[in-house]
Amino acid sequence: MNKIELFQSLSTLSVASIADADKTIRVMSSEIRPVNPRQKIVGTARTVSCHNDFLTVIGALSQSRAGDVLVVDSRESTRALVGELFSTEAQRRGLAGIIVDGPVRDVGALYKLEIPVYARSYCPCSGTTKKMMETQTEIRCGGINVVPEEIVFGDEDGIIVASVSQLIDLIPLAIQIQKTEEVIVGKIREGECLIDMLNFEEHVESLARGVESSLSFKI
Repeated sequence: MNKIELFQSLSTLSVASIADADKTIRVMSSEIRPVNPRQKIVGTARTVSCHNDFLTVIGALSQSRAGDVLVVDSRESTRALVGELFSTEAQRRGLAGIIVDGPVRDVGALYKLEIPVYARSYCPCSGTTKKMMETQTEIRCGGINVVPEEIVFGDEDGIIVASVSQLIDLIPLAIQIQKTEEVIVGKIREGECLIDMLNFEEHVESLARGVESSLSFKI
């Protein structure tokens, strides 16, 4: 599976399915939320580190490629680093999304764009343009480390970051998990009881005896 095939597979999956396939995978803070929750991010990390100054964001945007996700460590900025202009330009360039661990603005306009924008907060006041800081270095965003060229995958449940090889290994199990849950939801809607589809009693009894066990579906 190459990167294009990986992205195609991820576009059909939920972030929760990947997280279920590997419960140790890196997940950004739930405080970073999509401006438009109906949009999904799948792309390659292009990292930015700055503080209350968006000159570095402009630089990173000018060097970006189609399929990149601009991932911004704002270092606890209190002023907006991204708004309608940058997001519209990112959309024109074919970027897969923007993630700002800090404030953005022009929220109404961002909501209407096709490019997904995620942020920790909103602020109407923009930053300065006086200092170039770092791009394409390892950063902290949403409480986790992000390395340039890693894969960023986000939806309304949250954002995960992983290497290409890690995600390729997880795809088969994630597909299986998602298909199983779709079958279970269908059965519940038809009137079947969720508990009856689980090894719930056996699992609880094993735990009570001190025996290692896993909760699982019996379908």
